[in-house]
Amino acid sequence: MTGAPVPSAAPHPAIPLGEATRVWARIALLSFGGPAGQIALMHRVLVEERRWISEARFLHALNFCMLLPGPEAQQLATYVGWLMHRTKGGLIAGILFVLPGAVAIMALSWLYALLGNVGAVAALFFGLKAAVLAIVLDAVRRIGARALRNNWLRAIAAAAFVAIFFLAMPFPIIVLAAALIGYFGGRAGSSAFAGGGHGSTGDEPETLLGEQMPNHARPNARRSLGVTAIFLLLWLAPVAALIAWLGPDNVFSQIALFFSQMAVVTFGGAYAVLAYVAQEAVGTYGWLQPGEMLDGLGMAETTPGPLIMVTQFVGFMGAFRHATGLDPLLAGTLGGLLTTWVTFVPCFLWIFALAPYAERLRHHRALSAGLAAITAAVVGVVLNLALWFALHTLFGALRPVAAGPVGFEAPVLASINWPALALTIAAIVAIFRFRLGPLPVLAGCALAGVGYGFISGTIPA
Repeated sequence: MTGAPVPSAAPHPAIPLGEATRVWARIALLSFGGPAGQIALMHRVLVEERRWISEARFLHALNFCMLLPGPEAQQLATYVGWLMHRTKGGLIAGILFVLPGAVAIMALSWLYALLGNVGAVAALFFGLKAAVLAIVLDAVRRIGARALRNNWLRAIAAAAFVAIFFLAMPFPIIVLAAALIGYFGGRAGSSAFAGGGHGSTGDEPETLLGEQMPNHARPNARRSLGVTAIFLLLWLAPVAALIAWLGPDNVFSQIALFFSQMAVVTFGGAYAVLAYVAQEAVGTYGWLQPGEMLDGLGMAETTPGPLIMVTQFVGFMGAFRHATGLDPLLAGTLGGLLTTWVTFVPCFLWIFALAPYAERLRHHRALSAGLAAITAAVVGVVLNLALWFALHTLFGALRPVAAGPVGFEAPVLASINWPALALTIAAIVAIFRFRLGPLPVLAGCALAGVGYGFISGTIPA
């Protein structure tokens, strides 16, 4: 941060690691509502209640995590845990943030695999899909309002939508193109990509971690190289072993490779990740049907932890259906755990290796401009996700349309699902008009889906 460190009249005693662990466990169990709600929860507990970290330091950590691929809320927890208790604290905070959601998604994946075609379960997920569609539309509105500050950024968002929806351009290429446009625009001095900053008010209450960086968090090239080597080995050694043992066409090798690639390109939050995962897991690998991607997102929305935990469901179902020589449930469990491993190990790598250099990155104008352009592109990608979800939720049939490089799926209007449309409109009104949160909308739509199941006869009386 700029300016002199805030003086401390009486230094705080170090917080015992056991007490910190209990607080991180509490945060993990209450971390519903997606990254916005999770970040707000951490701010309330860490900044306002416990006063372990200053407002300025918290915002600095958040800004840095927004620069990284992967789930920013989980990485923020890892960053603060690392600031307070070194690597051990970062591991505890980051793992606990993921653990409740991983257990819940695994249990729901088992139930889905075993009972997915049962009337009551199908009706429940029928209702959840409508709520998820409304939540994704709200995400488009919220991200767009924050990110699209001028016509240049709006143009990048529009180009990203066209590229992914009409041209089927891979998500990593869209991210790279946007980053390059923003980076070189920033270097050229363009104000169109200037990012907003956060700073201290100068009159914050005393905290355990004020404005001074702890000694263990200062840049150290040898330490960063050592951490990088360890976590690269933990991340990539299993991937290489699976490919060597099973071959590149085996489902476990495909899961390891695909989600490792996802871990380095998923800028922009969970909804951007889902657009990429849906594009590949449904269209390329055939691990899921389109509607099942919505079911998985419904699971992630109703359980604690990062929304990106839906990828565990994707890996579970892919291995459940395509592994040969193994019991399907065992294969699914291994596929889900493998997905979670290669998704989150890189998150610890980014924090432990790069966090000491966060201050320099945050004030680098060209890098900040690249992030602003990526965020604008993410708006277009999430809009594509919303439209993709809408087509597969509201219509029973789609027809391919192709003309040169342009190709997309158009709805067959006669196949519209009127009950799904009515429930989706109700969910949109609840969120946009009455400002209800995700959990009440999900619960209400799930109950409405079950009620419709009884009325329509899908669920026997």
